[in-house]
Amino acid sequence: MPSSDPLGTSSPRRTATEADRSEARITVVVTDGPLIVQSDKTVLLEVDHPQADDARIAIAPFAELERAPEHVHTYRITPLALWNARAAGHDAEQVVDALTTYSRFPVPQPLLIDVVDVMGRFGRLQIANHPAHGLVMSTTDRAVLTEVIRNKKISPMIGARIDEDTVIVHPSERGRLKQALLKVGWPAEDLAGYVDGEAHPIALDESDWQLRDYQRQAAEAFWAGGSGVVVLPCGAGKTMVGAAAMARAQATTLILVTNTVAGRQWKRELIARTSLTEEEIGEYSGEKKEIRPVTIATYQVITRKTKGEYKHLELFDSRDWGLVVYDEVHLLPAPVFRMTADLQSRRRLGLTATLVREDGREGDVFSLIGPKRYDVPWRDIEAQGWIAPAECTEVRVTLTDAERLDYATAEADERYKLAATALTKTPVIKSIVEKHTGEPTLVIGAYLDQLEMLGDELDAPVIQGATRNKEREELFDKFRRGEIKTLVVSKVANFSIDLPEASVAIQISGTFGSRQEEAQRLGRLLRPKGDGRQAHFYSIVSRDTVDTEYAAHRQRFLAEQGYAYHIVDADDLLRPL
Repeated sequence: MPSSDPLGTSSPRRTATEADRSEARITVVVTDGPLIVQSDKTVLLEVDHPQADDARIAIAPFAELERAPEHVHTYRITPLALWNARAAGHDAEQVVDALTTYSRFPVPQPLLIDVVDVMGRFGRLQIANHPAHGLVMSTTDRAVLTEVIRNKKISPMIGARIDEDTVIVHPSERGRLKQALLKVGWPAEDLAGYVDGEAHPIALDESDWQLRDYQRQAAEAFWAGGSGVVVLPCGAGKTMVGAAAMARAQATTLILVTNTVAGRQWKRELIARTSLTEEEIGEYSGEKKEIRPVTIATYQVITRKTKGEYKHLELFDSRDWGLVVYDEVHLLPAPVFRMTADLQSRRRLGLTATLVREDGREGDVFSLIGPKRYDVPWRDIEAQGWIAPAECTEVRVTLTDAERLDYATAEADERYKLAATALTKTPVIKSIVEKHTGEPTLVIGAYLDQLEMLGDELDAPVIQGATRNKEREELFDKFRRGEIKTLVVSKVANFSIDLPEASVAIQISGTFGSRQEEAQRLGRLLRPKGDGRQAHFYSIVSRDTVDTEYAAHRQRFLAEQGYAYHIVDADDLLRPL
């Protein structure tokens, strides 16, 4: 692109008319690239092309992976992806340049114009503090402001019009207003700032360790934006990004986690890596209700209803928090979204390995927690040696005639369980465990009767939702020390469990086609190994069933990160050498 910026994309606040005037000045570059960009906003990536990895990295900030078969992956350019890219500092010129640089054929000109137009919508409306009127929403495009204040869902959230370009916003509606504006296609730029909260000294103790470059960059990117989401692979040290943000905030902090075990891991890491002492960190869970300068609470307890009310949501108002950290933000429950809408004056940090939400509420993460502030490809972190290399294998088993008949005659809602828990999988699982004898191995599934049976077959402990926290921690500790080589675990091990030496995972059943679950399960293996060995991730799938379809869906996320699944037949795996 010429330095004169013919697209005019240096500012996000261009009007649609200005974008139209740029149409004639877009230069289309044609190369023998790996991409085919289509007018319906789908982008096809030829996986075997020598520039495929470069192209994947270039389009990752603004394109979402939809399908990932062997040779051609399909991405889609969505408004939310473009707005996330814009909020993260990418402009329309960079998006256009990535598409035109790697496209094999001319990029449809209307698509390029639409990219400029959609990205230009972000920030056309701004929410800020006015010295005389408090919270206001202003615009650089008067017609846009007029349009949104006439919307029946938006008008109750705003007050009087100060002038033609500015309107008063009810302070309590700051979060809900951003949600509503996103839904009508005008995402607001929130410049209203944040309260400092109750001060509390927190410092990183880097006497025997140091923040990695990407962790420091992630914390700085978050702080510069004030709120938002950091996306890093499991095993890349997201907890340290949180600790760095806390040290920057120097304020009381509320940390929300998926379960008690994860919360205690956060506590151990903060005590080891920061100036915080055990007395300064409280646990707010089903077992304890401690509120201290740094309080770690589980999603389960704060969303628990008592007589129809979420009484524990009062925790959000129990102190003048300066920072709220949402671990595994892709799992944030709906009641926490509602409370977060009232926390817009607090700095909010979301941590996750994937922005994929199976409930489709990525837009609520964007508007209430904040946009994506930092992201780095998994394979980049792997190349730097911070996470272990992984080999992913799908093992396809053939059901017996009896199992096939049971499957064929079952109701539709029972078929996945029948396919996922087929006894035909058992000898395959045992064979893989034997193949990796002596290596720390996790057998992961979703159905408790299947897990209990495998625990007996493998003579291995089983950890599931009903396992007491104390027993869980004891078993995980024995696994870390090498006293237990194989653990059979339910989905409780999907989230925030630090098992650095685990090098083999065997996925036997899952939550249907959940991509986020696939990412979390692979993440159990990605902590670097002391001896540098490779990690192995197996997915056992029943052929010719919905199990195969769901497996393909789950694998989409990993394909986006550059991991390839090798498919092998179970008969070949079981055949003696």
